[in-house]
Amino acid sequence: MESFNEYHLNPEQFPFLNPLQDNWQIIRDEFTSFRQQASPDELKFAHDVLGPKSKTIKTKGTSKYSAFGILFQGLFIEEYIQLHQIQYPEYGTNEASAKALALRKKYFTNLAGAVDKVNFANDNILRNVYFGTFHPGLDIKLHVNYNPHTNRGYLGLIVPEGDIAMKICHEQLYWHEGKFLILDHSYPHCPHNYTSYDRTVLVVDFFKPDKPREEVIGFEQAQVSERMQDNPYSLGVFGKSDKAKEEDFIKYGLAHQLEWEKAL
Repeated sequence: MESFNEYHLNPEQFPFLNPLQDNWQIIRDEFTSFRQQASPDELKFAHDVLGPKSKTIKTKGTSKYSAFGILFQGLFIEEYIQLHQIQYPEYGTNEASAKALALRKKYFTNLAGAVDKVNFANDNILRNVYFGTFHPGLDIKLHVNYNPHTNRGYLGLIVPEGDIAMKICHEQLYWHEGKFLILDHSYPHCPHNYTSYDRTVLVVDFFKPDKPREEVIGFEQAQVSERMQDNPYSLGVFGKSDKAKEEDFIKYGLAHQLEWEKAL
């Protein structure tokens, strides 16, 4: 039986994620259809505009991580671009927003429908929803994704066999197709893919249900404003606070100590 703790959370605690998990194969098929059928221009646009970019999270080698999605800070991507008036080197705000909407409606109707269903019934609890792909050989350095009011779920879509894992607090955790792996990302962690194949999951950031919604919205707005000023292409997902600090390592060690105390 799988064990859970402060940073590795039981998906059964979050039944509002079921519409996504129940439709994981449909969501996977939308992703693969996009990758196979999209034009070079559409693929480039997804990488350049629909994917959150980080200035602070580093890899140990040359292998890369790629991502693109449909929901950021509770808004569909075309709305988010307009709200923050994001300008891109090759696209103006209005053009980028229109192309993002067209791409979502063309390729990701089922995913968007599932996201809408969850957020309509749960007061917009989902904040970010995007596909994340680890390419072969990827090894990401230790970091945090700082937001004390959210958890991060990974819904396995394409997970090859082999050494592909998330190291967090002296544990190695694994993704499985059709299931959520849910973590508190305020604990330092470093994932890797030492296989010869891509791994793709649906990344789902959501508010912790036990937190007062007014409080978490206020924190998110302040954090996103700071992140967007520093890097508008982060889409509010990444920021300078992703660098692990001394207090993060204390938390890291404390979690490991608590695990030993439970075992003893």
